Amino acid sequence: MNILEGNGRGEAKIRYLDADFEVIVPGTHVTCAVTGKRIPLDELRYWSVARQEAYIDAPAAFEAEKKAGALPTDKAR
Repeated sequence: MNILEGNGRGEAKIRYLDADFEVIVPGTHVTCAVTGKRIPLDELRYWSVARQEAYIDAPAAFEAEKKAGALPTDKAR
């Protein structure tokens, strides 16, 4: 095993793709970019391909989209 490779027990390094992800360095979890909470890989459902970030749930993903300015604004009529 290469010393730079993960041992599979810590945080994984992931490449987020459309509707899938690729494990670059093995691990048990990733960290939510919004909450800082650990997300077990088998529970990972939400991420941003553009920002290469993981989110623990839909509200966290929505919050990240808002902060990134990726949502349309509701302009007064």
